[in-house]
Amino acid sequence: MANPYDLTGKVVAITGASSGFGHHFAGVLAGAGATVVLGARRQDKLAERVAEISANGGTALACNLDVRDKDSVQQFIDTAFERFGRLDVLINNAGVEAGAKTYTMIDEDEWDQVIDTNLKSAWMASKYYTERVLAAEQGAGNIIMISSITDRRTIKGQFPYAISKGGITRMTEVMALEAARYNIRVNALAPGYVLTDVSRILLESEAAPEFVKGIPMRRFGEFEDLDGPILLLASDASSYMTGSILTVDGGHICTSL
Repeated sequence: MANPYDLTGKVVAITGASSGFGHHFAGVLAGAGATVVLGARRQDKLAERVAEISANGGTALACNLDVRDKDSVQQFIDTAFERFGRLDVLINNAGVEAGAKTYTMIDEDEWDQVIDTNLKSAWMASKYYTERVLAAEQGAGNIIMISSITDRRTIKGQFPYAISKGGITRMTEVMALEAARYNIRVNALAPGYVLTDVSRILLESEAAPEFVKGIPMRRFGEFEDLDGPILLLASDASSYMTGSILTVDGGHICTSL
């Protein structure tokens, strides 16, 4: 029986691929056989990741990408189609945070940066990706959103990050309903607390030991905990999944608020 998680022959584009989840996912998916197209502003970091993937026998392409710029987003997706003739999976991973601030503490520029980067960019990329899939008569597509357990778990001081992730989760569900007619699946991966540039402020603070007690498995997540879930969503193993929010958080979402 063929391995349903095998990505050989598939092309996957990842936004925000210079660090964090996107950087890790690039290696995991390339290791499963996918050609990965990596987008971010930090070209030096992308070049390093492409070199690492190539050294391990994978295929990767680095692209300059500013997810807040419509033309840049279109060029990113166009490049994948022009270089490889198709784009099987789009992973909307790019994200930023305003820091540990409440709604009274942030200013308009901070609000715009987080909402535009985390939420608006995912819509723009998904819209243009859908248009290209249809124009290329590719036949099918797959969009993966990177959400967070903050989409449902209310914690003070995560404004507007939590709002953006709540929007991503709802966007996933509505887009799944609307994209089914085009044979495009839309799912989301919602990680719990994993040490990244975005979560570092909390997870390396003095409050971290007390915070981890609220996680039933009594530990923060590691990048490797997301390997199976991202392979599931990116591969044909999830061919009958759309509109699903896959939570990977050590049981954190099950605890009381």
